[in-house]
Amino acid sequence: MRRLLLATLLAAIGASAQAALPEPIARLAAEKGIPEDAIGAVVLRGDQVLVSHEAARTFTPASTMKLFTTMVGLDVLGPQFRGRTELRTTGDVVGGVLHGDLVLRGGADGDFTADVFTHMLEKLRTKGIRKIDGNLVLDRQLWQPARADAGAPPFDESPEAYYNLIPDALLLNMNLQTLDIASDAKSIKASVLPELDNVRVRSELTLVDRDCTKWEDGWKIPEYVRNGSHLTVVLKGTFPRNCSKTNVINVLDRTDYAERLFRATWERLGGQFNGMAVEASAEQSRAFNSGASTLLAEHVSRSLPEMVRDTNKLSDNGLARTIFLSLGSLQADPVQGSRPLPDAAPTEIPGGAEAAPAPMTTNARSEMVIRNWLRAHGIDDTGMVFENGSGLSRIERFSPEQMAGLLKAAQNSLWAPEFLTSLPIAAIDGTMKRRLKESPAAMHARVKTGTLKNVVAIAGYVPDANGQQCIVVVMVNHDRAGNGNGRALVDGVIDWVSRIPAQ
Repeated sequence: MRRLLLATLLAAIGASAQAALPEPIARLAAEKGIPEDAIGAVVLRGDQVLVSHEAARTFTPASTMKLFTTMVGLDVLGPQFRGRTELRTTGDVVGGVLHGDLVLRGGADGDFTADVFTHMLEKLRTKGIRKIDGNLVLDRQLWQPARADAGAPPFDESPEAYYNLIPDALLLNMNLQTLDIASDAKSIKASVLPELDNVRVRSELTLVDRDCTKWEDGWKIPEYVRNGSHLTVVLKGTFPRNCSKTNVINVLDRTDYAERLFRATWERLGGQFNGMAVEASAEQSRAFNSGASTLLAEHVSRSLPEMVRDTNKLSDNGLARTIFLSLGSLQADPVQGSRPLPDAAPTEIPGGAEAAPAPMTTNARSEMVIRNWLRAHGIDDTGMVFENGSGLSRIERFSPEQMAGLLKAAQNSLWAPEFLTSLPIAAIDGTMKRRLKESPAAMHARVKTGTLKNVVAIAGYVPDANGQQCIVVVMVNHDRAGNGNGRALVDGVIDWVSRIPAQ
C-alpha cells in the first residue's frame, strides 16, 4: 500500500513538472543570471505538491547523492552493521616467534586508525609474540577490483586532499599523514604524524608575505623522494610568514604506508620483523576465508548509524564510498558486526537482485542493490547514473522527483530516526552550520548539501510556518552556480518553505 501511495505521489509530481518556481526564487534566479531550466525543484507537504519544477529531469547532484547510499545502507545492512578488520595467520607461534605470515584482512572498517592498529599489535605482544618470521600480507580482496584507486585519474587538481581519497577494503589510517607547518619571519618548521619507518618530511616551501588564512593559495601537491629504504615527503609551493597550519595529505603508496607504519609501531612495542609487506592474491584471500587461518586480533567500527551520521553531517566521501561498496560485499552479523556475502551468483546479493552474468564488480553489485531497493519502494530509477555513491562525480545523476521519492520512503523506514539524525541542521552543525542563521529554518531544517564546480544542491526536510514537515529538493546545474549564486537560490527555497503559512 505504501509503495502504491508513493508511486501515485511521484506521478502527481511528474504531472506538474513545469509548475513555476516561487516568485521570489524566480526573481532571484534572474538577478543571478541563472536560467530557470537550470534549476530542478520539488517541495512536498504531506501528499500535497507545492513546487514541482523540472522535477523529472536528471541533474548532477553532488553530495546529495549520499542520501541514496546512506538510506539504502541503513535499510539493507541494518543498524547492527559494523565494518571489521582482522589480524590472522596460517602459521604457528612457538617460543614467542610467529612462524608464518601475519595477515591483515580488510573488511570495510572506516574506523581503522593508526591508534586502532597499535592496539591490535599490542594484543599480539600480550599473546607472547615478539618476532614475526614471515611477511605482512595485506588482504584487500573483499572488493573487486581490490584497488580502485590504482591508476585512477585525479578528480581535480588536489589528488592529495582527504576529500579525494578512494577507499579500499583495507584502508589503514585512511593512508593519511598529518602535517604541522609553522613559520616565523625567516624560517619554516614541518613535522608529520603518524611515525612511519624511514619516512621524514622536508620543506622546500618559500616564505611569502600573505594572510595566514590564505595559506592554501600557494600550496602545491607534495612529492615524495625514495632513496633506498628511505622516503622523504617534500613540501612545495609558498607559505605565509608567521603562520601555523595543520593539513592532512594522501601521497604515499598504500603498501609502503602500511609496511612503514607496521614496522615503526611493532618496533616501538619491542617486536622484531624481518619480512616485507605484500598484497594478498584472490586465491590467498579465499584460503584465509576458508577457516584455515587463526584469528589473532580484531577490530570493529562504530555502528552503521554512527558512520552514516559522519557521512552526511560532514559530507565524507570516503565513508560514503565505503558504505556504498559494503552494500555489494557484506552483510550484517549480530556477533561479528559483518561478514562477506557468499561469493556466488548475483541472486544472493541483498535486495533481491536478479541474476546477471558473472563476474560483477563490487561497484556493480552495490548499484544493483540500490536500484532494487528503489524499485521495491515504487521509485522509478530510469535515468539515474551511479559511479561511486558519494556524489564526487561528474557523471552521477538523478531527478528531483527521484530524490523526493527517497525522502518520502525514508519517513516510513524503521530507521527514519537514524537517517533524520544524520542530516545537517541549519545554523547548527555539519555543512549547514553557517547557513540560514536569520531564517525561521534555523535549528529546524535538516538538509544534506552538495557542491561541485557549477553544481549546488540541497535535499532534506524543512518545517513550514505551522511546523508541518516538508520535503525539499533543489538542484542547480549552471556555470554561474558558483560564487554564492547557487547557494543563495537553494537557501532561498528553504527559507521560503519555512515561512509558508498553514493550509
